[in-house]
Amino acid sequence: MTVKRRTFLKGTVAAGAFAATGFPHIWIKDSSLARAAEGEIKVGVLFSLTGTTAIVEESLNKATVMAIEEINDQGGINGMKIVPVIEDPASDPATFAEKARKLVLGDKCVSVFGSYTSASRKAVLPVFEKRNNLYFYPTLYEGRECSKNVIYTGAVPNQQQDEFVPWLVEKFGKRWSLIGSNYIYPKEENNYCKKLLAGLGAEVVNEEYVPLGHSEFSSVINKFQSDKPDVIFSTVVGDSVVALHRQYRADGLDPEKMPMASLTTSENEVAAMGGDAAAGHFTSAPYFMVWDSPENVKFVDAYRKRWGADKVTHFVSEPCYFQVHLFKQAVEKLAPSDITPPNIREAIKGEEMIAPQGKVRIEKKNLHTWLWPKIGVAKSDGQFEILKQSADWLEPVPYKAYENQDCTEEGLKES
Repeated sequence: MTVKRRTFLKGTVAAGAFAATGFPHIWIKDSSLARAAEGEIKVGVLFSLTGTTAIVEESLNKATVMAIEEINDQGGINGMKIVPVIEDPASDPATFAEKARKLVLGDKCVSVFGSYTSASRKAVLPVFEKRNNLYFYPTLYEGRECSKNVIYTGAVPNQQQDEFVPWLVEKFGKRWSLIGSNYIYPKEENNYCKKLLAGLGAEVVNEEYVPLGHSEFSSVINKFQSDKPDVIFSTVVGDSVVALHRQYRADGLDPEKMPMASLTTSENEVAAMGGDAAAGHFTSAPYFMVWDSPENVKFVDAYRKRWGADKVTHFVSEPCYFQVHLFKQAVEKLAPSDITPPNIREAIKGEEMIAPQGKVRIEKKNLHTWLWPKIGVAKSDGQFEILKQSADWLEPVPYKAYENQDCTEEGLKES
């Protein structure tokens, strides 16, 4: 796919025009990774625009592109424009890997912003580690990863569950049913959930996984009706979330008696399923669209102005937005000849900014992000009411479920 300048870079002029301004070439000293452009910084944008997870990833593309446009409209990075190369991996991990290789080797991008599912992140990881490139991953995920080639800006389990699970047990009860999509993220999140539940004297009455894109939940709903759990803990993703909620409501289940508590249901899925199907169910996330801060008002207004007044922001689109601005802050520190993936990684360690959710920071030792956990309940108008926020931003501990392991600047350490 070619670089879509007219669509995604308002006012960007041709590369030849930059040559006249005297901008230097940007080279990576390792000839195997050489990339050059005059007055431009080329990055990849790798989110699915088709397939089962496009319901979420299309909005991640939009938030990323909007952040790039904002930076370019303000003069770029030290006068250099960011040029996005946009690819559609079509919700398929193998295609993610193929497109990642193109962006790194063919397009010579200095970094790539991409992925929603852990399956797709795992698929591209060998590309970035082998070529020593840098991948910005915005999604909440299961932790248990320690790579020098990924900047993780989404929540890890301790940032979503440490307050959420005890709150739900106290409010609703100790009999839980777990339902998730069948891949690594739901299984690891559920392992951490079960660890917390065991410490609270709670029990899991059923645990089940469905394929990605699954849309027929009648047997799952029947188990909910027979087991009568106090809480249904959902790590279903993509358009399956819409199907699950609609069938739950159609079968007459009551969220006041048996609520679904999710780590993955955002305003985006709520908009697709309708507010009535979501109302009364809970989500834990660092960001909700209704969060009251000047930075969030600016973000939401800009997003709707750019993409449509009916569009929503959510807890994955928000880190898509702020991670591009953190990338800018890191690259600003570098001379043009030093704009390489390893140098960007070193420059971004410890970087912080006031994001729409609050102040965020890239943790130096593990390249994950300090975030602000919140608990929200979905309303029939399609938005959430925030019921609780953590008293302070929370450190990312990607190996908290595995207490004998820790991600450090030197790599994974085991005690």
